[in-house]
Amino acid sequence: MIATLLTRRLRAGLAAIALVGPMVLMPSIPAAQAAQTAQTALSEQDRADIARAEKALDGIRTLQARFIQTADNGGTAMGTAYVSRPGRMRLQYDPPVRDFIVSDGTFVYYWDDELKQQSNTTLGSTLADLILREDVKLSGAVTVTRVDRRPGVLEITVVETKEPGKGSLTLVFEDNPLQLRKWRVLDAQGLTTEVALQNPRYDVALDRSLFVFREPTGWGGPGN
Repeated sequence: MIATLLTRRLRAGLAAIALVGPMVLMPSIPAAQAAQTAQTALSEQDRADIARAEKALDGIRTLQARFIQTADNGGTAMGTAYVSRPGRMRLQYDPPVRDFIVSDGTFVYYWDDELKQQSNTTLGSTLADLILREDVKLSGAVTVTRVDRRPGVLEITVVETKEPGKGSLTLVFEDNPLQLRKWRVLDAQGLTTEVALQNPRYDVALDRSLFVFREPTGWGGPGN
């Protein structure tokens, strides 16, 4: 899988791109019981906020934003994120890093520039599918285990429904209006990595070539 082929340079930030890789198994109490208990414990306010989050995610057609990836050890990397729903996304790291990730709507590709090779997996097997699908639902394939609120911020944590013993993903929204601003992933070692979106621009025209995997032949930007 993609996660096993990451270079050392980005390994500390694996969780930050976990949206395009499988969640990592982490020890816990019996997982199915924990997920079921969390779902049952959701309040009416929780359910209302989950519905608001679904609507906000579903309203994203195209998005371009700078991002800062912060690893648990404090290491950072920067780049540009492009989203075109349904199904398409690109995470392009800034030079000198030349690794990138592309979803073309069917497959997700990861380019490891150090090894000069690509790996891929189906979009449906990744967490990216959660926010890239045509109809966003924070239910069914995933289970909401926690809803947290503080002034101006809403956080929703989910696990996979069929295998809730795997890791967790937290979506962080800025409120008024509700917009996705961050995501955090907890890995098998209990380390957290965060991706924060900066200056997001919505409903922008994006070249479809951004979402086509091409093996780099020289450095001139995305797709080159």
